[in-house]
Amino acid sequence: MKVGTNRAARPLALFGTLLTLLFSACQKKDELPTPTSPQTLAAPGGVSTNAVGVSGAKTVCYVEVNNNNFYNVGKYSLASGQPLFDIGIIFAANINYNTSTKKATLFFNTQVTNVLNNRATYIQPVQARGIKVLLSILGNHQGAGVCNFTSQAAAREFAQQLASAVTTYGLDGIDFDDEYADYGTNGTGQPNSSSFVYLVSALRELMPNKIISFYYYGPAASRLSYNGVTVGSKVNYSWNAVYGTYSVPAVPGLAKANLGPAAVQITATSSATAATLATRTKTDGYGIYLTYDLPNTNSSSYLSSISNILYGQATTYTP
Repeated sequence: MKVGTNRAARPLALFGTLLTLLFSACQKKDELPTPTSPQTLAAPGGVSTNAVGVSGAKTVCYVEVNNNNFYNVGKYSLASGQPLFDIGIIFAANINYNTSTKKATLFFNTQVTNVLNNRATYIQPVQARGIKVLLSILGNHQGAGVCNFTSQAAAREFAQQLASAVTTYGLDGIDFDDEYADYGTNGTGQPNSSSFVYLVSALRELMPNKIISFYYYGPAASRLSYNGVTVGSKVNYSWNAVYGTYSVPAVPGLAKANLGPAAVQITATSSATAATLATRTKTDGYGIYLTYDLPNTNSSSYLSSISNILYGQATTYTP
């Protein structure tokens, strides 16, 4: 489980000259041929299961932007100069609850707002390397979450807010995290069986060519099908949410290439454990390796314990 987010502002400052130096190498990892096997076919909505176009597992990274600079995702490369991370996730926007309208609303705190409004500094240079950028969505202790929309129309209304944010800020998709909702607060309902399916179905319809991922945790993890529709038929990826462990998300409809059983917290999980989980990921043939809490300091040594196994290359850092 991820730690709760704080609301303290942290100044972020970068210089344009570093942009040129850092992102001059925009090559991808080894390109795959046009996929033909079931495990590498395009995922729902026609989105390729390859974020950067890698052979082997894709490395995903959550960044707590309340404390750390999202731009750090682009500072890490393999020894060849190709980007380490395939997907960077801005953690996190919130689902708030409007007690007057009794509707869920999308909320950005000060730090998330700063990243989104200054996307030319923090997001676009990362995307220029081929790294996909997602926005994580989770509850905010107000009773609203992905699992308690009471109708298909209500779920679609919130999905429209998410799709609008993706378009407005030039993002590559949405990540769902069913934490901190505090279902029942403000008179809201408890999780129901249809809500999450309605939400991802509506969002897929609105974003047919964007990425949708699911952080496998919370009430949503046990509410993955309704009326014959599965969440796995609508999302591109799902990954384990318990850091330092190896557990395959039970999401019907997703192949190994779209699942991440290994999860590490960079600032807390040992490098030995990270390496062991990388070995298991590679041996078992899963397509995602999840990392969380990328700090502002150089973590290339730690990340090398992962990349040496997944890609046969050490990780380098451009400050």
